[in-house]
Amino acid sequence: MSDSWKLTLPCTAQEARILEEDIGPLAELDPLPVLMTSEPDPTQPDKWQLDAYFEDEPDEITIALIRALVPSAANAAPIIAKVEQQDWVTLSQAGLEPVRAGRFFVHTSTNADDIPEGSKPFLIEAGLAFGTGQHETTTGCLMMLDRLKREGNVYRDLIDLGTGTGLLAFAAMHLWPRAFATATDIDPISIDVTRENAEVNDIALGTREGHLALVVAPGMDHRTIQRRAPYDLIIANILAGPLIEMAPSIAAGLDEGGTLILAGLLDSQAHRVATAYRRQGLRLAGRIDRGEWPTLMLRKRRRFG
Repeated sequence: MSDSWKLTLPCTAQEARILEEDIGPLAELDPLPVLMTSEPDPTQPDKWQLDAYFEDEPDEITIALIRALVPSAANAAPIIAKVEQQDWVTLSQAGLEPVRAGRFFVHTSTNADDIPEGSKPFLIEAGLAFGTGQHETTTGCLMMLDRLKREGNVYRDLIDLGTGTGLLAFAAMHLWPRAFATATDIDPISIDVTRENAEVNDIALGTREGHLALVVAPGMDHRTIQRRAPYDLIIANILAGPLIEMAPSIAAGLDEGGTLILAGLLDSQAHRVATAYRRQGLRLAGRIDRGEWPTLMLRKRRRFG
C-alpha cells in the first residue's frame, strides 16, 4: 500500500458545518480527498479542525483549494504529514466514534462488531459526502425522527433535502417503511454516495412505495420533486441562509398538517429561521438542542373554510 498524506488546518464550527453541505470547489481534484472535521477541545466549541487526506502529497494549488474552504485559517500555516503504508480512507475513519441517536446506531466498518442489541444500525463510511451522524445537526435530526415515531406520527410521503450520505432518508424509511421517499442534493457526488450507501444498507431505490427516489436538484426546484409533492414530512439539514431563502418553496411543498424538520443552523440563527417559516404558515412545535446546534420541528397550519 502506497504512502498517503494528511493536511491539517484550524477552522470554526460554522465552517465545519458548511463543509458538510458544499465541497464543490474540490471538484477539479482527481482523486478527491477525504475531508474530516473534528472538535479537538470541547471546552472551546468554536475551535475545530479540518483534516484532508490525499493519495499523493498535495501541491500548492491543492493546498490553496483546501485553505479556501476555511477562510478563518487564512493566516494559519497548514500542517502536512506523510502517513506511511496505510489505507488513507481507513485512517480517516479511525477517529470516527459510532453514534447512538434514539434507536439508531450509525457506524463505519471499523465498528461493525459493536452494534448494540435492539438498535437499528446504518453503515456510513467517511468519504466524499457528509452526514455520517457525527455532526450534532445530523444526530439531532435522527433524534427528532425517533421522537416523532414514538409519538405515533405516520408519514406516507417524505423528502430529505440536502441528503448528503442519505442517512436521514434511510432512517425515515426505516420508521415509515410504506412511505414514498425522495432524497435530493444539489451535489451530484452526494447522490452517487447515497446510491452506494443505499446498496450497503439494503435500501431499495425507485419511485414505488417503500423505495427511495434520488434527485440532483437545488432545493425543491425539480420536476420530479414538485410532481411528488405535497409531502407530509420534509427533512432539511442544510444551513440557515438557504433555509430562510427556501422557506416559501419548502412550505409550498409541505402538506397541510405536515411536519418539517430543520437543522444546520446555530442557536443564534434559530429565531430568524423559525420566523421565516412562521410567515409561511408554520408553527414551531418542537426542538432538540445539541450544543449550539438546534434541530427545529415545525407543523404547517391547516386551513379552514
